Parts: sequence; C-alpha cells; structure tokens
Amino acid sequence: MVLVALPTVFATPGDKPHVLVAAPGPVTVALVVLHLAAAVGAAWAAWPPAVAVAVSALAAATAVLELPRWRWLAGARRPVSPAAP
Repeated sequence: MVLVALPTVFATPGDKPHVLVAAPGPVTVALVVLHLAAAVGAAWAAWPPAVAVAVSALAAATAVLELPRWRWLAGARRPVSPAAP
C-alpha cells in the first residue's frame, strides 16, 4: 500500500501531468529506487532463486533505462529528441 501511495502523492512537477504534493526530483528518484529495492528484496525472500535472479536482472535493466530520466530529475538538462527544432 505504501509503495503505491507514495508516488501517487509525491511527484516532481513536469514529470507527471498531475501533482498532488510537489517534490524535488531526487525524491522521485528515491521513490523509484525504493520500489526496485523492495521488488528485489521481496523476490529473494519469497521466491525460488531462479525467479529472484530474473527479478534482479529486470530491476537492474530498469535502473539502466531510467538513468536519462534520473539525470533530468536530478537537475541536468532534459534530453532533446533528434526531431526537436
């Protein structure tokens, strides 16, 4: 319940279209990291090692794919698409 409620309530303006409580970018990054850590920890606690390894690999891939967004949320410039003027 907490993992669903936190990102629903706290968000960075410009990252989501509707923000209930404005939070700085690093808070949003921390919430995503918390979700990934909870997923990996719960997988290792509840499932067989083969499944936990798969969940860990998916969490690692998610973290790598989130890096551009995390850089933007941390204050770096937003990536510009090649089609942008």
